[in-house]
Amino acid sequence: MICILATVVIPNALVAIHKSRQKNTMKDISSISTAIMAYLTDNGVPPAQDGTFQSGDSFYAALCPLHIRVLPLKDGWGNSLRIWCGSAAAQYGISNPEEDDFLVASFGRDNTQDDFSFNPEAPDLGAYSIGSLEDFDNDLIVWSGTWIRGPGVVSGGGGGN
Repeated sequence: MICILATVVIPNALVAIHKSRQKNTMKDISSISTAIMAYLTDNGVPPAQDGTFQSGDSFYAALCPLHIRVLPLKDGWGNSLRIWCGSAAAQYGISNPEEDDFLVASFGRDNTQDDFSFNPEAPDLGAYSIGSLEDFDNDLIVWSGTWIRGPGVVSGGGGGN
């Protein structure tokens, strides 16, 4: 009886832990996106960035503390968040990004970039369901303020101003 109970409770507990990490990561990505948009409003272009960043580097200094009090560096799994701005935002199938485009991403639990390519004609293809622990390996991505990859409904559109 205890073994049967453990086979149900432990996987459910692990999913709950990873859901919490995912939700916190999504909240951080949204906060970073908002900060970049505020910087963009003030300066006309986002701060230069191409991938991972550290506290104290020029990207971090451009946003903190005026646009965001503390810029999260890591996702809920302890992996570095990635940000690409301007032409560096040519990731995930986004071709010819404009100078005001930006991407904010977590590579998920496995810290491996998905082979995901955003399709503006079918933006819901970026949505996925959480049915197992492996689903937390999927990337979480915001493009210029719009979710293009994440659990549930993706609003689509993204940049392309």
